[in-house]
Amino acid sequence: MTNTTTLPGHWKVLRVLGWGAAAFIMLAPLIAMRFTDEVRWTGFDFGVMATMLLATGAACEIAVRTQKTDVGRFVTCGIIGLVFALTWAELAVGIFH
Repeated sequence: MTNTTTLPGHWKVLRVLGWGAAAFIMLAPLIAMRFTDEVRWTGFDFGVMATMLLATGAACEIAVRTQKTDVGRFVTCGIIGLVFALTWAELAVGIFH
């Protein structure tokens, strides 16, 4: 397993951006609920999203540390991101029904 300190610099930047994006995704509905009635998340909704984001982030962290090439890292994290997006869309609007 690769130690975080041995990863190239661009992976460290992408890691910070990824976790920052996760925080923004959690804050966006919270802020939107203060300004509109069209966004109505409950504690359960926030819990599900937090779980999804943590699982996705952890999976990408593991992928970056275990994959040996940049291409492998990008492809694996891309697939993980796609699964996240499809799951999110299904939970939000039911695209597969």
